[in-house]
Amino acid sequence: MTTSPKPKPKPKTTLYPDFQVLNVKQALTETKTRPMEPSQYQELFKINPNDSESGGKKTLKLVHRDKVSFSSKLHHNHSHVFHARMQRDVKRVSGLVHRLSSGSTAKYEVEDFGSDVVSGMNQGSGEYFVRIGIGSPPRSQYMVIDSGSDIVWVQCKPCTQCYHQTDPLFDPEDSASFMGVSCSSAVCDRVENAGCNSGRCRYQVSYGDGSYTKGTLALETLTFGRTVVRNVAIGCGHSNRGMFVGAAGLLGLGGGSMSLMGQLSGQTGNAFSYCLVSRGTNTNGFLEFGSDAMPVGAAWIPLVRNPRAPSFYYIRLSGLGIGGTKVPISEDAFQLNELGNGGVVMDTGTAVTRFPTVAYEAFRNAFIEQTQNLPRASAVSIFDTCYNLFGFLSVRAPSVLHLLLPRRGFPSSETFSKKGFKFLLTKLMNL
Repeated sequence: MTTSPKPKPKPKTTLYPDFQVLNVKQALTETKTRPMEPSQYQELFKINPNDSESGGKKTLKLVHRDKVSFSSKLHHNHSHVFHARMQRDVKRVSGLVHRLSSGSTAKYEVEDFGSDVVSGMNQGSGEYFVRIGIGSPPRSQYMVIDSGSDIVWVQCKPCTQCYHQTDPLFDPEDSASFMGVSCSSAVCDRVENAGCNSGRCRYQVSYGDGSYTKGTLALETLTFGRTVVRNVAIGCGHSNRGMFVGAAGLLGLGGGSMSLMGQLSGQTGNAFSYCLVSRGTNTNGFLEFGSDAMPVGAAWIPLVRNPRAPSFYYIRLSGLGIGGTKVPISEDAFQLNELGNGGVVMDTGTAVTRFPTVAYEAFRNAFIEQTQNLPRASAVSIFDTCYNLFGFLSVRAPSVLHLLLPRRGFPSSETFSKKGFKFLLTKLMNL
């Protein structure tokens, strides 16, 4: 009697490889030759009257600020663009740290804004923009999206102090739907640090990176493609300084009641998603509102709310992996504690992921260990671990994994972390 040999076990497959091949030549070529024509943005952001509104889903195009070119000379200087991006990112993170360390009581005085506040192309309090219509009839305006802000505001006439923007200033006198908010209204009560002047509700929002906006609160009509949303509380900014590049204002998507998400929760199911494309591509990302924004069969992770900082969205990060190996970092390094300290914030306005020092050093050392075959280079800007790939056509580099918990829609295997990283780069759900 003979027995057939046992079949060999199938090799474990994953959706994300432990190592990837970086095409150095192609990456450098794309960086040097990437077209950035200032005239292209004019057509890119026009409101499309044929946008779909099926299933209550509202979709907007998302474009990286580097595609909204205000100076072709600066944009063709890759080094200048890179260092400017890092400079504003440092300012942004500094502001976030201040807000998180101070909780909901964080306040800034005008003196804090000082001479370091620069408006125009070189700076920006946000990386991605949408174009929406404001008023009746709708005036198309660029708006910075910010997941850490709880108010929608736009620069308005008359403007005693305004930074440069690409579109004409919004004039409330030209809008049939503009309606000021009284000091005694329930809407005014919901505004943090609200004031009153001549019976009108006044607001003041200041950002840790040195930007601020002050003005009156109003109810106005906003247009998203074919979708018209009436009576949205917005700030009409008459005194504004800051690093908003050329946008007319800011579309706050934070967790507070005065953000766009808070105001439209009844219409959107308190859900939104976004896809942030690489700044080097010629395609657009998207921002979608509504419960239908969740694709069928998609894997997702729930967000965490911090009562001490309700504006921000947190995720549960349990660890990091490099090249298929988990980095030895205590989960406590990423956890949000009972006092509201720590945790990992998702932020649309920050370009570079940051870790606590103890986690970063372990992560960096593990990465260096797996890239010993690559020649090192000196530090650049905020980055202390750099490589000189001059002369290489391609290199083999370890994949970086974010281990996310808890998860829904993931199989109970080690592959979930690799899916999670992919999901993290493409969509964020507020459910």
